[in-house]
Amino acid sequence: MRLHHVQVSMPRGGEEVARAFYRDALGLTEVPKPAALAGRGGCWFRAWTDGEVSCELHLGVEEPFQPARRAHPAVVVGADELEPLGQRVAAAGFEVDWTERDTFEGYRRFHCRDGFGNRVEVLAPATA
Repeated sequence: MRLHHVQVSMPRGGEEVARAFYRDALGLTEVPKPAALAGRGGCWFRAWTDGEVSCELHLGVEEPFQPARRAHPAVVVGADELEPLGQRVAAAGFEVDWTERDTFEGYRRFHCRDGFGNRVEVLAPATA
């Protein structure tokens, strides 16, 4: 068994805000939604590692919308990518929180909020 995707909620009409965070700040690639689902709004994003899909997030419209303040997707990046990614997310104007940086054994991490207030965790293996 493997995880196919995680769905994160967004308000109707928020696609550009989703792209600014997930595509531009986090660096995921937007992929087209299947035609049968495209009319619902939202957008999908992926990352690949060694030619395989390693992460897929679906942003789906939820009405009424309420951000996920605690529940969250967590993505793993390389140890040398964590700091620059956190800086890029912050420079793009999104909230980045390093207060739990060293609280998960074996990893360094930060939490951030997308443009809708949803929580996202970014982890990297801790180096010696």
